[in-house]
Amino acid sequence: MKQSAFNGRVLLPMDVIEAACAGDLLALERILWYYDRYINKICTRTLYDKDGLPYVGIDEYMKHCLQAKLAQAIVVKK
Repeated sequence: MKQSAFNGRVLLPMDVIEAACAGDLLALERILWYYDRYINKICTRTLYDKDGLPYVGIDEYMKHCLQAKLAQAIVVKK
């Protein structure tokens, strides 16, 4: 069976999405892993080290908040 793709990226199978909505933690983890690159991209910010020097990095607090919102939206969709 051919896997569905969008812009060259393989889409998540529908059974994984349904399992995550039903509360399967492994399926939910797979969805979070699938969107990890996108979440990292939108959480990239200019941060400052202890000496006040700027660097580009991932805002971990924002990343955890977005992952929690995504997980909540998936599980609540019953």
